[in-house]
Amino acid sequence: MSTPLVFDLPTRRATIKLAQRLAPALAAGDLVILSGALGAGKTFFVRALCRALGLPEKIRVTSPTFTLVQEIDTRPRIIHADLYRLSTPRDVTNLGLDSYRYNGDLLLVEWGEPYQTELGGDALLLNFSLSPRKASFTSSGPRSLAIASALR
Repeated sequence: MSTPLVFDLPTRRATIKLAQRLAPALAAGDLVILSGALGAGKTFFVRALCRALGLPEKIRVTSPTFTLVQEIDTRPRIIHADLYRLSTPRDVTNLGLDSYRYNGDLLLVEWGEPYQTELGGDALLLNFSLSPRKASFTSSGPRSLAIASALR
């Protein structure tokens, strides 16, 4: 685990700028796990990241809380998952999210921290806090460390 890299996010604009800064560092097969309290900005950040990766404004990006997984047509393609309602590693394994990574998709997973192994390991962990609003990045392997280093 790397030393956290922390960004203040006092406004929505700051969150959008952080997503725009992260986007060029991400590649096919990367895993970003987003955590934080309800309403902390996880889905908003995913939406901003999708826009930074070319998704037109007219296409809505919503939380996949009830659908569990959404495919979003960006480059690379984003697989946005929300594991909040899952309770076991087997539930996660049955979704087959690791295969998306190995097929070249960018995997963004809300509430995925307990299931990092089932998601394929090496991940950029992004934790959002509400008060004060901040985003903290840590990495768990060589690829995610390279991504975090690009943000420094």
